[in-house]
Amino acid sequence: MARVMVVDDANFMRVTLSTILKKENHDIVGEAADGAEAVRLYKELDPDLVTMDITMPIMNGIDAIKEIKSYDPHATIIVCSAMGQQKVVVEAIESGAKDFIVKPFDDSQVLETVNRLVK
Repeated sequence: MARVMVVDDANFMRVTLSTILKKENHDIVGEAADGAEAVRLYKELDPDLVTMDITMPIMNGIDAIKEIKSYDPHATIIVCSAMGQQKVVVEAIESGAKDFIVKPFDDSQVLETVNRLVK
């Protein structure tokens, strides 16, 4: 089981993802509502995996990915994006994200992606 940090500016999205991940006994070690908070918490919590929204206030997901990866090149980050954001997903992958999951979340897709990356 992985220690996961969930990052999304929408509380209901954080709750939804956390609920899905807890079903597989993953441990939600922290939540952040913006990229700057995500970077700060990552350094404090050292999670095994981060789910990262793209569009957030203060610091967006792409910038947060770059900052986390510069701090920890081995960080495992999954981008969460809405349908139709392929260009942004590509930019996130190029910035260091390992994979992506699409909103609205499909439980089995989320768990398959997370479980593949944390084994």
